[in-house]
Parts: sequence; C-alpha cells; structure tokens
Amino acid sequence: MQDFFSKAFENMNAAERESFYKTVFLQDDSEYAAKLRCEYYRTQFKSMGENVSIGRNVKITNPQFIALGNNVTICDDCTLIARGEGGITLGDSVTLNDRVYLDTERADDGYIRVENNVYIGTGTTLFGHRGLEIRDHCLLAQNITLTPYSHIYDDPDRNIIEQGGHCEKVVIGRDTYIGMRCTVMYSGNIGEGCVIGAGSVVVKPIPDYSVAVGCPAKVIKKRGV
Repeated sequence: MQDFFSKAFENMNAAERESFYKTVFLQDDSEYAAKLRCEYYRTQFKSMGENVSIGRNVKITNPQFIALGNNVTICDDCTLIARGEGGITLGDSVTLNDRVYLDTERADDGYIRVENNVYIGTGTTLFGHRGLEIRDHCLLAQNITLTPYSHIYDDPDRNIIEQGGHCEKVVIGRDTYIGMRCTVMYSGNIGEGCVIGAGSVVVKPIPDYSVAVGCPAKVIKKRGV
C-alpha cells in the first residue's frame, strides 16, 4: 500500500491533476510556489498591483471582486470572501498578517475597502455587511473583531435569528490605532487619529483624536491636549 497515492495520481484525468497541483502550490512554502501563486492570482483578481506577496493556504472566494494595490502582503492562512460586486479592495502597502479573515457578508451592499499603508494584525476578523472602510495609516493589532450588526431580540416568543437586526456602514478614520482583542460593533464608527485601548468594546461613535478604553469604550482624553 506504499504506492497507494501514486497509483491514485496516475488514474487522475487532466482536470483532477490540475486541481492537485493547484492545491500543492497554494500551500507550498518555497519561493517558486510563492511566485506561482502571484502569477495565478494575477489572472483571477479584478486587479493586482506590483510587488504583491500571497502566503500559504490563503482562501479566496470570488477573486473577480477583489482588487489589490502595490506592495500588498497577504500572509499565511488568511481568508478573503467577496460575496458581491462591492468586493474587497486593498490599497497600496496593506499587510494582512496570519489568519486575518475578511468577509463582505452580503452580496448586495456589502464591501470592504482598506486604504493605503494599513496593517491588520494576526487573527483579526472584519465584516463589511453594509460597508467597512479603513482609512490610510491605520494600525490594527491582533485578534480584533469588527461585526457591524446588532441582533433584534425584543420578542421572546420568536427565535432571535428570525427577528433581524440593525446594520450600518462602519468607518475607521485615518491614523487610528486599535489595540489587541478589541471589538467594534454596530454604530462603532471611529474617528481620525484615535487610539482604542486593548480589550475595549466600541458600541458608539468615537470622535476624532480620542483615546478610548473599556467595555463599553469611553473617551478618557484627547490626543495632543
């Protein structure tokens, strides 16, 4: 039985062999595999700039709705799900560290737009139900969750999942830093130049140049004052 998989490979048709090789190169750690990944996705994405790096085991749904700028880095085990034409746009010099998860959530009006020079840390999960926009020079630490949806649960005689919810576009202003393990909820717009302390839960808008901490997050001071 030592040649079981070798014999299985010999019995594959051309399409099955192509799928096999695709799986190997999408997960291999060699420089050659990394080069092939970029060449492959250049034919799949809506657009793709220069000097792009795509790591191992990256999962991408509907690449035709995804646009990448120059110097974009997508590290190992990231997931990008673009459910409709609004899609996912990553500007120049955007980094998605390991295991970042981006999901537009909705096909009709969902989208995620990340502008230039943005870093998104390991294990961060971002949804764009009705739009998520992250402006230039933002820094998001690890294990952040942004879910701009609030379930309605007023009627105890109905299942919560059947009662719908509230949802809006969320904007993260330029040059904002969000600390590790923060959660940003419905109505959680964050202004320009803000700092959100680690572990905070943002449930309402944060004004420009604010330092906010806690659960729920409250402004404790203004930057530069």
